[in-house]
Amino acid sequence: MLALGRLLELTLAGREPTEKIQLLGEHVRLHWLDEGVLEVSLVGAQDCGLDLVLSAGIHGNETAPIELLDELLQAIARGDLQPRARLLVVFGNPEAMRRGERFVEQDLNRLFAGRHAEQVGFEAMRANDLEHHLSNFFSRPGRQRLHYDLHTAIRGSKIEQFALQPYAVGRSPCPQQLARLAQAGIAAVLLQDKPGITFSAFSYAHLQAEAFTLELGRARPFGRNQQVDLQALRQSLWQLIEGRETPVDPAALERLQLFRVSRELIKHSDAFRLHLPDTVENFSELAQGSLLAEDIAGSRWLVEEAQARIIFPNPRVANGLRAGLLVVPTTLDAWPG
Repeated sequence: MLALGRLLELTLAGREPTEKIQLLGEHVRLHWLDEGVLEVSLVGAQDCGLDLVLSAGIHGNETAPIELLDELLQAIARGDLQPRARLLVVFGNPEAMRRGERFVEQDLNRLFAGRHAEQVGFEAMRANDLEHHLSNFFSRPGRQRLHYDLHTAIRGSKIEQFALQPYAVGRSPCPQQLARLAQAGIAAVLLQDKPGITFSAFSYAHLQAEAFTLELGRARPFGRNQQVDLQALRQSLWQLIEGRETPVDPAALERLQLFRVSRELIKHSDAFRLHLPDTVENFSELAQGSLLAEDIAGSRWLVEEAQARIIFPNPRVANGLRAGLLVVPTTLDAWPG
């Protein structure tokens, strides 16, 4: 197998390949651009017109999607997976991956869309570099642009596999893209209603790509992801890479649960208290009228919404960051964009 097909092995070892460009057969080129960043393209042959970014490891301890991308790359290197899409594979935070930690100094997935310019440190520099790599990759006119940023969650979830749709002024969620996610095993999508600073939000709002953050189960160490069923997603990605995707079934959209953000919980001080058990799962329902959280100066969050659910509850985030999201069911017809 070509060395560049073992991108994960190179990344975890902290090694830079001697040969940064390798040819696979007559038409497939592997190009190592940076630590954990590999471009797969066709030379001397026509591709299908899709520029596809698959990223994982933005949080270093979220290993199931890292292993999935490694599996796909090794299949390409063996010749089992024949790419007809132009592909960029990104392992986002190599140092955090080597340490088995979510991040080293700062949460990398809160440093995009220019936020890195306000910070210093390793992750801020990495966010800047990744923005440049994606900007270059998505610079060709007249092509389809798609970015899936793959994650697993800190905690369990009532809905195990779900996606987050970023927001951009003047754009609305694409029903065909949502239906494709449903066919790939995604059971729910959270439609966001304001600009974000995540990796997928950068691609969506700044590079005009279709982009989603995919949450694929619970975070576990390398080699312990047998309980995470990614077969439907694996098949969908394989077909996208080979340019032979089956037609999207509009009926798949009807199976998809849609949510919108009702409110963000922002932790303002060390006095912040979240009145939920540490074991609470994502998408847990909240009783209307209950006390959800308290913070400095007597500030309180009451659950005012009917059918409200909590996702990403994390009272241990740094002050000023999001400690959770209240979400409620919605429909595409109700989308304000």
